[in-house]
Amino acid sequence: MSTEDLQQIINSFITVMILFTIAYITTLIIFPLAEKKVTKFERFISIWLIWNALIHLILEGSFVILSLISTIEKSNGILAELWKEYGKADSRWLYSDPTILSVEIPTFIFCGPLALYIVYLIMINHSTRHYWQIILCVCEIYGCWITFCPEWLTGSKGLDTENLIFFGFLLFNGVWVIIPMILLYQSWKVITENDRLVKEFKLKVN
Repeated sequence: MSTEDLQQIINSFITVMILFTIAYITTLIIFPLAEKKVTKFERFISIWLIWNALIHLILEGSFVILSLISTIEKSNGILAELWKEYGKADSRWLYSDPTILSVEIPTFIFCGPLALYIVYLIMINHSTRHYWQIILCVCEIYGCWITFCPEWLTGSKGLDTENLIFFGFLLFNGVWVIIPMILLYQSWKVITENDRLVKEFKLKVN
């Protein structure tokens, strides 16, 4: 790994951590630590949702725009350089691959704003929060599957599996599978518990 590659990896990490810091500070502003009505887990969810939205809207949004105008390979700028580094592990991102773009366009347009909307629903404790949370989580997991599965089935032609950067990015993408699965479980518990309480109430009334 060259010094230039290492610097680009560090730059990518710093960019992601800046977005995470923004998400953390925003959550503190929305849900002050003194606010006892919000659990630590809900704070964690809010941080992830805001961070998730920022990545979808800023990083992946830049990929979509640059790829529709031209390609990442031919583009210049800070965000283009970040994607070029990503492209060393997965070359499909460099050349406006139709599968990747088909996943990233709705991720940018739909999932990013939806993540922020769910934070708003958490703020007002709205009853539809878990409905939208389930939709977002399914989209995130399915997006990861469609991103990698077609490539694996065709022999991983665009993936440089011998590049250490690849394993780092693969691990990073795993976050968008693990956390949505945790949130799906949370939503399932809330919905089933509410259903049980409603049925018990109806039995008492009758």
